[in-house]
Amino acid sequence: MNKVAAYQTTDHKQALVEMHLALVKRIAHHMMARLPASVQVDDLIQAGLIGLLEASNNFDGSKGASFETFAGIRIRGAMLDEIRRCDWAPRSVHKNSRLISDAVAAVEKATGRHAKDSEVAEKLDISLDEYHHILNDVNSGKIIGIEDLGVTEDVIGQQDDDEQNAPFDDVAESAFHQALAKTIETLPEKEALVLSLYYDEELNLKEIGAVLSVSESRVSQIHSQAMHRLKARMRSWTEI
Repeated sequence: MNKVAAYQTTDHKQALVEMHLALVKRIAHHMMARLPASVQVDDLIQAGLIGLLEASNNFDGSKGASFETFAGIRIRGAMLDEIRRCDWAPRSVHKNSRLISDAVAAVEKATGRHAKDSEVAEKLDISLDEYHHILNDVNSGKIIGIEDLGVTEDVIGQQDDDEQNAPFDDVAESAFHQALAKTIETLPEKEALVLSLYYDEELNLKEIGAVLSVSESRVSQIHSQAMHRLKARMRSWTEI
């Protein structure tokens, strides 16, 4: 590549970055609606900028995806990596999350149906109010989401119609995504809807509450329980 072409390429990458700075801020503030107050939006923006720079260096327009779509995935991924690296959640959040998933799995194994809130609370030997309080704490203390299962948020609204063409190294991941999609379909209707609105439509908890005519706190509980139910049902995949 001659010097002129190199300068043109550099200028193009710089232009892409400058054009999408607002995208980084938008994704950061959207994520902040899901995170505890201890998380600083500036930290997310800084991580997102690194993701944006990586996207500008690696983007291949011949693949068909727009740069904004490609960059959005990289930006969110960089922010999630920063959240995991810092891990603001206290140990009690992780402990309670495991206890809830274990209780959901035990109840559903015993009954052969969806575990009710009251049944999970009884299994944990706590009151229903205390169970709902723990669900809220877990949901606000860390990201309880699809990314905890080892995939990106995009899997919620994505149907892979080209699995047979996946490279051999991607077969296991493709099978996992397929199993996850099928498991999401088995969730109670309201829980599946909350996940769809949260990940696919990218609404925050307050906006989902307005759609469902329930409080933001109740949406947080539904989302948290949906994720713990998913974790319990996907345990054969996630605990190897």
